[in-house]
This record gives sequence, C-alpha cells and structure tokens, in this order.
Amino acid sequence: MQQVETSAPRRRRLVGDLAMLAVIGLLLVAALAAGGATLYREFYGPSAFVTRYLDLLAEGRAADALRVPGVAIDRETLQDAGLGATASEAMLRRAALGSLADVEVVSEVHDGDHYAVTVSYSAGGHAGTTTFSVAQDGWAGVTPNWRFTTSPLAVVDLTLLGADRFSLNGFEVDRRQISVAGADASPTDPLPLLVFTPGLYSVTVDTAISKSTGTGVLADTPLATTPVEVQTEPTEEFVAVVQERVEEFLTACTTQEVLQPTACPFGIEVSNRIDSLPQWSIATQPQVTVVPDDGQWRIPPTDAVAHVEVDIRSLFDGKVQEISEDVPFTVDGTILLLPDGSVSIRVGSPGETPQD
Repeated sequence: MQQVETSAPRRRRLVGDLAMLAVIGLLLVAALAAGGATLYREFYGPSAFVTRYLDLLAEGRAADALRVPGVAIDRETLQDAGLGATASEAMLRRAALGSLADVEVVSEVHDGDHYAVTVSYSAGGHAGTTTFSVAQDGWAGVTPNWRFTTSPLAVVDLTLLGADRFSLNGFEVDRRQISVAGADASPTDPLPLLVFTPGLYSVTVDTAISKSTGTGVLADTPLATTPVEVQTEPTEEFVAVVQERVEEFLTACTTQEVLQPTACPFGIEVSNRIDSLPQWSIATQPQVTVVPDDGQWRIPPTDAVAHVEVDIRSLFDGKVQEISEDVPFTVDGTILLLPDGSVSIRVGSPGETPQD
C-alpha cells in the first residue's frame, strides 16, 4: 500500500529552520554590534583619543603631541586660567620629557557635551591618575574626531635659589634664556614653565658654583600650576674660591701702614703718638663658609686674627713702647651672581669687590 506524506510535517520543519536562522541572525547582529562597539572604543572613541596622546608622550614625540587638537594653548587662555601669559614653552620638547608607561583607561564618563576620561599610568616610576576632558570635533567620514576641551598642558612654577642654570629631566636651561626679564631676571623670581601632563619633572643643578640633588614634581592636573622651590648648595670648589678671595683681600689690607686700614675689618686705636709705621699681618685666616641668602649667597661672620707691630711714644714722658699685638676681628661678606655669569664677592659692608 503506498504511503502519502502530508504537508504538515514539512511546514513544521520549515518553521523550525526559519527560527534557527533567525536566532543565528540575531547572534550575528549582536556579535557585529559588540565588535563595532569594541572597535569604536579602542580606535575611534574618546578613550582611544586620549590614549593616542599619551602614547605620543611615552614615545617622546613632543612635537606630535602638541599638534593633537586641544593641546596647544594661546596666551589669552593661559591668562584666563590664572596661569599667567609669560610661561615659557622651552620645556615642550622631547629632551625635557620624562618616562611614561603602563597607561590604562580607568573610566569614561559621558557628561553633557563632553567625556571625562580617567587614565592611570606610571610617570618616572611614580603611579598616578589624571582625568582629561574630551569632546567631539566633527567627523572624518563615518568616524568622529575629538579634541581636548581643557588643554593637557600645565605650569611648573620653579623658584631656583643660588643658581641661574639648571636641568629639567636632563635638559639644561639658563634662567636668563627663558625668563621674560632676560639678563635682568631676579634670582628670586619664579620661572613659569609649560609642561605636558601627565609627567614627572626633575630639577637638578650641577654648576661650578652650586649644586642640588633632583627635586621632582608630578604634573598630573591639566591647566594647573605646581610650585616647586629648589635651594642649591655651594660646591666645594666655589667655597675654595671664596676662601682664596677673602684671604687675598685681607692680605691686601695688611699692606696699609696705618692703625686703621681703610675699608678693612681690623684696626687698633691708641691714645699716644706712633713712632714707627704699623706693620700688619694676618695671624689666623678665617675659615670661610658660604650660605644661601635670598637667592644669592653670603659669607656669615667668621672669626680671624690680625697681628700688628708698631712703636708708640708716650705723650707724657716720651718713652717708646714696642707693641706686638694680636687683634681679633670678624669678617663677613656678600656674594652676587652677576648678569654676565660672573660672581662679585664683597668682603664686609664697605669692602672692595674682587670678582671671579
């Protein structure tokens, strides 16, 4: 007997096949959507924009980082941000960049017309986090462009005491080259320096006159000012030069054959008449030290001993007395860094001014 297949089972199989295809289609759409979202986030979103900027800093590409939309800043914006319009751009270069590694996006928060992107990183071995403000800046075909709404530049306000030359992350600079006052820059005037954020910036001094160990500052907040003060210490060579100049000055004083050598820190007074020209010598030279003095240097009061030999004739009976006497005194002085790079050493308030 011949069997006849009805259409009902075929319809059920067809419905099942269509349902399976629909499920597969939905899964494909979901996978494509997820892949598109991942692609957007990693290559075209605000976090990707911030990461590319940080990658440029990590690679030392300062000039390219400056060209990222929203990074470069004009003087008016600096003024409006309370940073002053005189900040130097000399540090916005490869030679002044520190190391930056381990960059990771912590969060991306949509807030109105901009995104707050927070990243973590290691700057010069120090862990930090920074939040950047980013907004869309038109389109490039079907992908969005982005720009920083707040420039990621910041200012390190450096007060450098006792030196005119310093290094920032190994890049050597002279105060007079970057200060708006030039050669007339005061040694206590802060130097506002534009820097990239984030970054660790280490200030060191190593000159013939002064030195300092590294003083580091982590610039981690866009359009913020971070003050840093560096007090240098005199080098042994500089103290030796000052010692030599002071000894030369005191020795020159001894050539004056008077009881009170002019502009010198020692002398004697007598009530009788001198019968021979006084002969001075320095019995004990001062052991000079050099200490900071409001951006310059000074010689603190230091003990020394002069010696005088002179004959004194009594006004009463005419007798002559031979005087051989040690005369204790103290010596101090000021040391000035001059605009031409030389040093003025002044011994005592009215003293001569030999220069090194």
